[in-house]
Amino acid sequence: MLFSKLEKKVAFRYLRAKKRGFGSVVSWVSLIGIMLGVATLIVVMSVMGGFHDVLLGRIIGMNGHIVVQHQDGPIADYDYLIDKIKQNKIVDANAVSVVPIIEGQVMVTHDGRNSGAMIRGINMPDLISKTTGGTRFYGKDLAAIKDGELVMGATLSRNLGVALGDDVSLVSANNSTPTPFGSMPRIVSYPVKNSFFMGMYEYDSGYIFMPIATAQKYLNIGKSVTHIDIFLKDAEKTTAVRDALVRLLPDGFIVRDWRDLNRGFVGALQVESNVMFLILMLIIIVAVFNIVSSLVMLVQDKAKDIAVLRTFGVSRKSMMRIFVLSGTTIGLIGSAAGTLLGTLIAIYIEPIRRFLQWATGRDLFPAELYYLSELPSRVEFWTVFGIAFIAILLAFLATLYPAWKAANTDPVEVLRNE
Repeated sequence: MLFSKLEKKVAFRYLRAKKRGFGSVVSWVSLIGIMLGVATLIVVMSVMGGFHDVLLGRIIGMNGHIVVQHQDGPIADYDYLIDKIKQNKIVDANAVSVVPIIEGQVMVTHDGRNSGAMIRGINMPDLISKTTGGTRFYGKDLAAIKDGELVMGATLSRNLGVALGDDVSLVSANNSTPTPFGSMPRIVSYPVKNSFFMGMYEYDSGYIFMPIATAQKYLNIGKSVTHIDIFLKDAEKTTAVRDALVRLLPDGFIVRDWRDLNRGFVGALQVESNVMFLILMLIIIVAVFNIVSSLVMLVQDKAKDIAVLRTFGVSRKSMMRIFVLSGTTIGLIGSAAGTLLGTLIAIYIEPIRRFLQWATGRDLFPAELYYLSELPSRVEFWTVFGIAFIAILLAFLATLYPAWKAANTDPVEVLRNE
């Protein structure tokens, strides 16, 4: 048994003491500080984990895990290239689909309103298969979308005042039309037959999908595509497939995975997560220092009791264990309460946000700033366990000096001064 019956009895008696024990203000501040620190850290790490998963999942879902491009521009004989890629053993074992894509920037105009947008030419069956489960479509069935019809982001449609069936004009300066008066931007009108809502502001407000044949005609690139997206079974296993494609494809082709395409974004998320963890850990550290001061005052206040216990034969090790148990109990209670509070808040963070938004009448999570329409959260067991463990470990370490000081109290000197 780690602690004897005597050690537990004395330790918990000290905790119940009003002057310096658990009933003291310092001890309560320590406990509440650890609880709030643990809860805040769990909530923040869960929300950041949710941001990481949702944003990367949607970005990867739109761009593919691996992208093949040509340094000289559009890829002409892309059907042959796709067959060649699919026949590779490593690609075949890891890939779910290989999708040709056409992409270009345009200005969209409707009824006197205009906005910048990105057009993507894609086969409609591929669009159906590559969108995430949270994506919602409104209007004509995607499988029935024909050449010359568009699928527009719901937010972009709302901003331009576009209803289903309305025509919009696409203006592209990169594919200008020569005229006797000089080059004129290419302007073509198309009907919007469907709209989509991904829940990610960047795409909902700035993307338009069209059949691949329509994009080829509009961008005037013949039977070519701008790049090829490869979707894998496991997004983390891109290295082997990327290396196989580098060896397979001729010179001039560029192969990049989702980490290369989003290096700044992924790195920023990781740095922000680490910095937030260190900053919020300071809350727990401050609370732990309160445990040190509380126990030091407890040792000074109970010096006479310590001396009496020592004269009755209680060993130095037992005295250390008494004060270690007293301080660690504060850490255990605070960590347990903080873990419970933080986990509940992290699980119900979106309903809490909606309630606070309703109560304050303010938009606490603007989609145009955070690129998401809902506050995501991912509660991981090992993250929660790790935070609670670190808090308990720090609380335990904080007890060592006061416990050592109690164990080295000279009973003769203390009783002589009484």
